[in-house]
Amino acid sequence: MQHHLILRVITKLLVGAIMLFALYVQFHGDYSPGGGFQAGVIMAVAFILYGVVFSLRKAQQVFPPWLVHKLVALGVLLYAGTGVVSMLLGYRFLDYGAFSPHHPEHGQHWGILIVELGVGITVTGVMVAIYYAFAARPRRIGDEGW
Repeated sequence: MQHHLILRVITKLLVGAIMLFALYVQFHGDYSPGGGFQAGVIMAVAFILYGVVFSLRKAQQVFPPWLVHKLVALGVLLYAGTGVVSMLLGYRFLDYGAFSPHHPEHGQHWGILIVELGVGITVTGVMVAIYYAFAARPRRIGDEGW
């Protein structure tokens, strides 16, 4: 899509807004519909849209595959690490009250925030990795063949 100037300009404007909305959904998920999964999908859409319009190579320059794979693992580590830390503090797995024993509500807030962040990071990484895998396949028909 090298010759679609309007599409390229609109995409550049939209990518930032999409990422900002993903962060809103991520961090406002405690109080409204949303959370890590939805935010992760929305964040991945920003990278996928960029890749569709500007090319896979440009998307991989912005968000390299090695970073995508590391983020997938980081999100899982955040999720599981939250549970392990609560167990090390003498509570059950993912018992968020362990993070603030005197104010369990605060511990719930922090625990859910960290777990949802881990989910969001992992979902973003997985969605982008799936896009990279599909987009990297050799094409049967070139752009001119359509």
